[in-house]
Amino acid sequence: MITGARASLGAPRRNCGPSHSKGERVSEVDTRAVVDLLGALAYAELTAFDRLAEDARLAPSLDGRAALAGMAVAEMGHFTQLRERLVELGADPAEAMTPFVRALDAFHESTRPSTWLESLVKAYVGDGLAADFYREIASFLPSPDRELVLDVLADTGHADFAVREVRAAIRADRSIAGRLALWGRRLVGEAISQSQAVIGEHDQLAELIITGTGDLAGIGRLIDRITAAHTDRMKRLGLNP
Repeated sequence: MITGARASLGAPRRNCGPSHSKGERVSEVDTRAVVDLLGALAYAELTAFDRLAEDARLAPSLDGRAALAGMAVAEMGHFTQLRERLVELGADPAEAMTPFVRALDAFHESTRPSTWLESLVKAYVGDGLAADFYREIASFLPSPDRELVLDVLADTGHADFAVREVRAAIRADRSIAGRLALWGRRLVGEAISQSQAVIGEHDQLAELIITGTGDLAGIGRLIDRITAAHTDRMKRLGLNP
């Protein structure tokens, strides 16, 4: 999957200009690329609200239900920020989100959790992987969009709750660790597959990534960083990556 992602991002496109070091913002970013990125992220936040509110009903305790409901509320706040910025850019938020509906809905349909622990792993590992990807792209943006994306992706502290719950469950029953590890691997595979599809269908977004990373080696390093962060999250949960 990782190799395939490199190939997808590295496909020949229009001239993307000079190379840039990691984290260097791209000058004169195409507004269409910004709208694409914010539209994708806005729909991701909207669906995260729906999903977390639904998954909260799987919680075995009121504390767990309240924690996931709190995550859902935070996601809706992030969606509102992104929607307001899209309007400032002269874009219709619904139109900006629509091109990403199919891919994101497909991801969530194929990774619908069946248990409370699966929902926590998805919220921590799956959403964390997506957040890393968006942060990498945000590093190429000028203000205020760079700060906006980083703000809506900031950890609100709910990650610690997911880690505590999963690790406690594993201590109580070691047999569930293998199943949850497989679930985590499935999440990353599905996420990468859908990311490839989204990028492949949006030239401006793809060019922003290629220009920002500089070359194929830069894309490879970006993917390596995302993969390393995913591995760290799995280990923090007590799962084999």
